[in-house]
This record gives sequence, structure tokens and C-alpha cells, in this order.
Amino acid sequence: MTVLPDDGLSLAAEFPDATHEQWQRLVEGVLRKSGKEFSGAAAEDALSTTLEDGLRTRPLYTARDSAPDPGLPGFAPFVRGSRPEGTSRSGWDVRQRHTALTDGAVLADLENGGTSLWLVLGEGGIPVAELDRALDGVYLDLAPVVLDAGRDTEQAAEALLRRYAEQGVAAEAVRGNLGGDPLGYEARTGTPLGFAPYAALAKRCAEGYPGLRALTVDALPYHEAGGSAAQELGASLATGVAYLRELTEAGLGVEQAVAQLEFRYAATADQFLTIAKLRAARRLWARVAEVCGAPGAGAQVQHVVTSPVMMTRRDPWVNMLRTTVATLAAGVGGADSVTVLPFDHALGLPDAFARRIARNTSTILIEESHLARVIDPAGGSWYVERLTAELAEAAWQFFRSIERDGGQPAVLRSGRLRTDLATTWAERSKRLAKRREPITGVSEFPLLAEKPVERAPAPEPPSGGLPRVRRDEAYEELRARSDAHLAATGARPRIYLATLGSPAEYTARATFAANLFQAGGIEPVTEGSFEDSGATEAVLCSSDALYAEQAERTAAALRAAGARHVFLAGRGEHAGIDSYVFAGCDAVDVLSATLDRMGVS
Repeated sequence: MTVLPDDGLSLAAEFPDATHEQWQRLVEGVLRKSGKEFSGAAAEDALSTTLEDGLRTRPLYTARDSAPDPGLPGFAPFVRGSRPEGTSRSGWDVRQRHTALTDGAVLADLENGGTSLWLVLGEGGIPVAELDRALDGVYLDLAPVVLDAGRDTEQAAEALLRRYAEQGVAAEAVRGNLGGDPLGYEARTGTPLGFAPYAALAKRCAEGYPGLRALTVDALPYHEAGGSAAQELGASLATGVAYLRELTEAGLGVEQAVAQLEFRYAATADQFLTIAKLRAARRLWARVAEVCGAPGAGAQVQHVVTSPVMMTRRDPWVNMLRTTVATLAAGVGGADSVTVLPFDHALGLPDAFARRIARNTSTILIEESHLARVIDPAGGSWYVERLTAELAEAAWQFFRSIERDGGQPAVLRSGRLRTDLATTWAERSKRLAKRREPITGVSEFPLLAEKPVERAPAPEPPSGGLPRVRRDEAYEELRARSDAHLAATGARPRIYLATLGSPAEYTARATFAANLFQAGGIEPVTEGSFEDSGATEAVLCSSDALYAEQAERTAAALRAAGARHVFLAGRGEHAGIDSYVFAGCDAVDVLSATLDRMGVS
């Protein structure tokens, strides 16, 4: 047994407190070793990362990085959660999405971890007339149902309410959402819908179904059009405010109107940004409710969906990792309900295995990792609190700009919102093209020999409004060209890697070049001579020192052997080299031009 001294045991007693300035000087020394000269705050800035919306994450956060008081869980401004107990009692609601009638899929979800249903009906989904069949065997007093029926919302809502009555479910026991979202539908299709039917549904829910909401504020159309986190939040706030105006004009009180709304957001594999986004969303909506005269009703109800934008078609197994991180972020961020998209979502209708993995992602995080047992686990982190505050401010400014331009309906119809989202996506596309934002299995570590995953086609979703983008779309186009060439000729386009010196000298750049060209569906050849490779282009791979000695001579030899274009992996100026590939180059541009020269259309 250890006996403590009379004055206790203070392990840090002999060590003075370190200062921020001392840390900065240590950073200066590290940067100096890498050939970069910075001092003071500039050294810290050199390690900072620029995000969208003008935000920057710094390498170190301390108590000096103040943020507004987040309050307590379950109390305004609800940053730390909409309920005092958070999701600690039973975890978040595991909401499974269905767009088609697949034998047994609905019941399999509910019997194996799913706790509610999200049914896409009408355009791009299950016919409204088939709703009874979709719910066959479902205990509606136990499983909440959320509808997503677009222009058919009124018809679908009537069918669902009739189903509740037929099963004898008491009105006070009904849980779920009728899914009315006319502005979301307009964002998807470009077709405006009148609000009167949705107001009537909201009044009906408010008066007769206390646990049923009538409206969804779906921010996914803005996320899927390439919007940033602040734009997604700002557009959702503007939509929510537009609905409050309509509902109060239809005769509902402010608190009644607020209680009819559920918000839907995307969760990405950027875990901290997702956590901050959900916390910021609650702060912002609490402010809206306060200004509208209902400060006690500002607890935002959040349904979070793993991002469709991040889902890839190539090497879709990696999507399991992406959705796991996104689900963790949604849970930590305080989501009330979470939908994990199956890993094969981008390929068509999910199979039973994909649906099981999607369900189990939440189940493992809740039941084995016990993630839900801690209320607001990110609370108190200087980084998360600061990021929450900065993102909330950026989103509020975007929301105010929408309101200045006439509100959400006006910016949708004028094209202003489309332009804003397109500008953001264009900037992000540059980072994707340069692999500054890598996509594992697509732009990094692609596997040309992978066996394609095939699925039955999913129903076509409504279109005609804002575009739906994907992170992998530029690379997918390149890979599709390579696939077509393979089908037509029996071989993929090839490039020869001309390695110089020992493995220690060329391996790093040869690996880089192989990764780069495979991202465009171009097969790297490392064995044998150029003449035997079947390639028409080559890339030199070695160290800078060997390039200085041998690059010009080797390039000339490759040309004599028939090479039409010679790359060099690295930077510099060398005679006989046509172009250079390096970290940060525009990979999409390089690969597209290479396929063009190779005649791969």
C-alpha cells in the first residue's frame, strides 16, 4: 500500500505551467526543420486547416478559445441536447428507409434492431396504394412511421391515418411524421406546391394526434446539391421560418406550429463538423423560437441521415467505414433519429446483407460501444464548442441573407440558392480533383481488379430542381471510360512505370504514380520493357538526384521505344519530359487528358 505524504501527492508540483507562446516556439522549431520559416502566430496559422464557410480549425485549442454558454442538456439554447436525458435511456431511434417493396424487408428491419420506418412513397418510391401492403404485420403502436411522399403527401397521410384507425391505435399513441415538405419538394423538382393541404394536416395533428408531426424540414436537397454545412443549416432555418409563417397564418399558435416540425440533416465522415453542425442547428432554432415568442418550444427534433454525397460506387465496402463514422458523429451530436444508408445505396436497391449492416451500425454503437449513455459527450471540448459557435454564426449570416432576399421560396425560384450551392460545390470539386480531399477506394488506393457489386435498380427519385452531386462523380466518369475500353478491346488502357535506381529510390513515387493512374482506370505496368508493356505512355519514377542524372536520357530512350508522352513523378524542369504529376496536381485533368490521348472515349 502506498502512503501519501502529509501534503498529498502533486505530480505537477515541480513543473511550471506551460504558456501558449512556449508552445508556439516549439512549433517554430519543428517547421524550421522542414524548411519553413514562421514565427509567433504565423507558425500556428501554418498548421491550421481551412474549411468551407470561411472557417479554420487550429492545431491547438485552450481555455482561451471562448464560446457562448451552451447551457444544460434539455434547456435553451438546447446546444447540448433537446432533452435533459439525451438518448441515454434507450439510444437514438434507428430509422430504416424503404423506397421499394422488398419481401420481408420492413419486418426484418423492425425485428432486428430498427425502431421506426421511413417510407418513400409516390414518385421515386412505393406507390401510395401499396402503403397497406408495406405496413402489413407492423405494430403501429410500437413502430413510428415517417412518410416522404412529395406531391402525394395528402393522399399518403390519409392512408396512414386510416391504417391507424383500422388497427385500433389510440390517437395519443400515434408517433411519427406525415412528412409534408413542399419547399423540399420544390427544391428537388422545381415545382411549387400550395401550402393549404399541409396546413390542414398540421392543424389535424395538433388537435388530434399529440405525438404525430405533419411537416419535415429536409435539408438534404441542399446538402446533395453541394452545399456547405452553413448553407445546409441556413437553408433549413429559412424553410422552417417559412413554414412557421404559413402555419400561424392558418390559425396555429407559435408553439403549436413549432411542434409540427422535424428537421432532417446529413451526417458526413467529417465527424467533428457533423457534431458541431447538429449542435449549432439546435442553437439556431432555439433562437428562432425565442424571437417568435416561444422560447420554451425551441428544442429542435433532428432526424440525421448518413450523407448520400459521400457514398461511392467503386469499392462500396468502404462506405461501411464512412457511415460508421457519420453515425458516431450523429449520435455524439445529439440526433434523435438516425438513418444509416446501406453501403450499396449508390448502386441500386440494397440487399439483405447491406440492410443488416446498416441496422447493426447503430446497434453496435448503442449497445456495445454504449455511445448513447453519455449525454453530449463532446460538450466542454474547446474545439467542438468553438467550432459549434463559429458554424452557428456562419449559418445565421447565410439565413439572414436568404431572408433579405425574400425568404426560402424566393431564393429557390430566383435561382439565387442554386448559384450559391453551385459555387460551393465548384470549389469543393477542385479539392477533390487535386485529391486534397481524398476518396479511399476511388481517388486513393483504387482497385482496378475489384469485382463489380451489382444491384437491382432503385426507383428514380424526383428530379428537375437542384442537382444531386457525388464526391466520386468525376472519377466515376473516368473509370466508366476505362470499363468501356476494357469491354471493347479486352484490356484496360496502360501506362508504363519506368523506375530508376534502387527500390529505396523509386518506390515512393512509383506507388504514387500507380495510385494516381489507377484512379482513372489506367493500369500501371512495372514489369519488363516498354515495348512489351502494351502502353503508349510512360512515367519516370525515382529520386530528384537520379532525375538530374538520368531523366533526359531515359525520356529519350522511351521515345525511341515508341512512347508518345512521358510523365515525371515529381516536380522540376527536365528536357524531354512532357508533363509532371505530383501531390496536389489536378488528377482529374491529368487523367482525362491521358485517356483522350490514348483514344479512350
